[in-house]
Amino acid sequence: MPDKLLDFVAVDPNGTADTTVIWLHGLGADGHDFEPIVPQLHLPADHRIRFVFPHAPSRSVTINDGYVMPAWFDITSLERLNGVNQDQVEESTAQVNTLIEHEIARGASPHRIVIAGFSQGGVVALYTAVRATQPLAGVIALSTYLPGFDTLQNAISGAHKQIPVFMAHGAYDPVVPITLGRMSYDLVKSLFPDSQWHEYAMEHCVCMEEIQMLSQWLKKVLGIN
Repeated sequence: MPDKLLDFVAVDPNGTADTTVIWLHGLGADGHDFEPIVPQLHLPADHRIRFVFPHAPSRSVTINDGYVMPAWFDITSLERLNGVNQDQVEESTAQVNTLIEHEIARGASPHRIVIAGFSQGGVVALYTAVRATQPLAGVIALSTYLPGFDTLQNAISGAHKQIPVFMAHGAYDPVVPITLGRMSYDLVKSLFPDSQWHEYAMEHCVCMEEIQMLSQWLKKVLGIN
C-alpha cells in the first residue's frame, strides 16, 4: 500500500504545471515556512512550475528535550553524521516518494521534479535522490547534512548519478555546524558528480545572495529563461 499523502501547501503557476518543486521545511516549522521564497526566485511569468510545501508529522525530538513538534525524524545528536532515527528518515523518504508519484499523476514528468529541503528537510531530500530509481531534475539541500551514510550505501540506486545537486550552508551556522555540511558535501559529490557547494556569511537561515544563486541554478536545470 502507498504511504498516506502528506498534507501540503501548493503554489501553482498561472498556466498548466508540467514541473514540480517539492520543498521540505526544517525542524519545528511547517509547509508555509518557505512559501514566501517563490516570488523571490524571480521566475519568468510564464513558468509552469508547481511548488509543493508538505507539512512534516509531529513527533518527539530527543535533541529538544523530547518536545513534540513537526519533524521529519528524531535527532539524538548534531555532533556526528549518524545521530538520527534511521527508520523515521526512511519513513519520510517514502512519504516524499508518494508525493512524487502524486505529482506525476497530476502531469509532471519525473525528469522535471526537483526535491528541495532546508536542514532536516535537506536530509530527506538527499536520501530521496540517492534512492531514486529514475533521474530527477535536481536536488536542493540547504544548511543540511547526510547522516547514516554506511546504511545508505546498501540501497544506493544508479539513477542518482545523473541528478544535479545544489548545496549551500551558512559559515556561522550554530545549529548544523558547517563542518558537518562540508563532510556531507564530500560524500554527496562522490555520489552526484554534478554537485556544487556554496558558503555564505550567515547562520542557520537563507540569505538573498543564496536565493539569487539558487534561482540561476533552478532555471538552468529546468531549461527556463
